Amino acid sequence: MGGGYFVESFGGPEVMKWVDINLGILQPNSVRVEVKASGINFAETRMRAGDYSGQPLPFVMGMEVAGIVESVGDEVADFSVGDRVFGRVRGAHAELVDCDPMHLMPMPKKLSFEEAAAIPVGWLTAWHALYTVAGMHRDQRVLVESVGGSVGSAALEIALQEGCWVLGTASRDDKLKQAKERGAHAVVNYMEKSISEVAKETTQDHGIDISLMTVGSATADQLIDSMGMDGKVVMFGSTGGRDISFNLAIGILNLQLLSMSISTSPAFFEKTMPDFRKRALPLFESGELSPVVDTILPMSELVRAHQMIDERSHYGKIILIN
Repeated sequence: MGGGYFVESFGGPEVMKWVDINLGILQPNSVRVEVKASGINFAETRMRAGDYSGQPLPFVMGMEVAGIVESVGDEVADFSVGDRVFGRVRGAHAELVDCDPMHLMPMPKKLSFEEAAAIPVGWLTAWHALYTVAGMHRDQRVLVESVGGSVGSAALEIALQEGCWVLGTASRDDKLKQAKERGAHAVVNYMEKSISEVAKETTQDHGIDISLMTVGSATADQLIDSMGMDGKVVMFGSTGGRDISFNLAIGILNLQLLSMSISTSPAFFEKTMPDFRKRALPLFESGELSPVVDTILPMSELVRAHQMIDERSHYGKIILIN
């Protein structure tokens, strides 16, 4: 028995109630984890509000966990009681959560629970978009929308580590300043300047090879105009709305428009997870990759965390701790 943030009806932050949750008997193919830290994502505010496609009621809040294995099912071979683990799981804003071992990974010793909890959603989404979907390689020109967000801040770190040139976009100068400090070669506030003009100027008219799109209609035309020949646009979210339009002149540049979801993609388990375990985990261990943690709050301040997501004032991740 443990507590967790339970939602019985959609609405504002007030619908999230801390209650006792009985997880019942652990299933043979599950791992029960004592939650030490849990990350916050934009998608969770939509789940709470009822704007997230396919989200049933009731449910426990949270999408990613870092903690200690409390017990393992009889059919689980890769994890043991006491292991430090992290991964994607629904219901992580709680004291205990049952996880699918396919989503769990051993924590690199160098990382704290807070740092590990900043990885599962944002970093795996960025890794899937850049490597599995777009096939990123060294010396490409990469544009990252919402560079201060969970996915965007991770994508910046991953692309820089690969040896790519990166342009970051955001609607706030303070986020762009942090992106520059973390290595972005160029940045643009899309509320003040044209993304395409900055992209063409800073790439000497070559254009962008890979763009990660999430803002939507407010920037779609500018982003597409930023692309170079044979470029790839990867759509990974809908922070600015689901509807976009674009000119079919994209054919002149032979652009590829690619969409993705790590929740439904067969390639996520076939390619992304094995690749992330093999290549990313050692980079976290060595310090060559580092999770971006903006704010750490006690689990009791989940409402404040949701308010911060809505304010969009943070860079990287907001983390809750038990």
